[in-house]
Amino acid sequence: MEKFTTITGIAAPMPLVNIDTDMIIPKQFLKTIKRSGLGVHAFDEMRYNMDGSENPDFVLNKPQYRETQILVAGENFGCGSSREHAPWALADFGIKVVISTSFADIFFNNCFKNGMLPVALPQDQVDLLMKDAEKGANARVTVDLEAQEITTSDGHVIPFEVDACKKHCLLNGLDDIGLTLEKVAAIDTFEKIAAQTRPWV
Repeated sequence: MEKFTTITGIAAPMPLVNIDTDMIIPKQFLKTIKRSGLGVHAFDEMRYNMDGSENPDFVLNKPQYRETQILVAGENFGCGSSREHAPWALADFGIKVVISTSFADIFFNNCFKNGMLPVALPQDQVDLLMKDAEKGANARVTVDLEAQEITTSDGHVIPFEVDACKKHCLLNGLDDIGLTLEKVAAIDTFEKIAAQTRPWV
């Protein structure tokens, strides 16, 4: 998993509330178990017209937001079914940070497992970031995981909380397997001692 340290870029405003996992990646695209290739279908039903052409009114189709890595969203982001394809699709699109007032628990935890940072903030701070994001190409936001700070385009600093273990994993590019492998020397030592003291096991 790629290490996450600091992201600086244009944030895309998506003020809809209750964006569920089916809106993020519709069910017809869940046939794959690969983490790649889903980005083109992220927000498919909002992003494309019935004939397959792009909807020019959808925020991520607008020129200034096509390369965004930061999404500022409405409350209860990632609700609905527990499909891990949702963070896969966002990550494959290029999203590294999602900011909202609240997240569905399973989606929230799946983000960390896939190298993304979900940030929960009070409504007034999300509103501030939403207005900043609406400036488009003229506004660049910085998300600093080490310092646990978001800096708006005009220099306003917003601190955020993150679980220490999840922060460690993101900073070091560790998924669950990688986190376990950090302890491989201790595991090997334990196994050797166990084999000597309990050879019958």
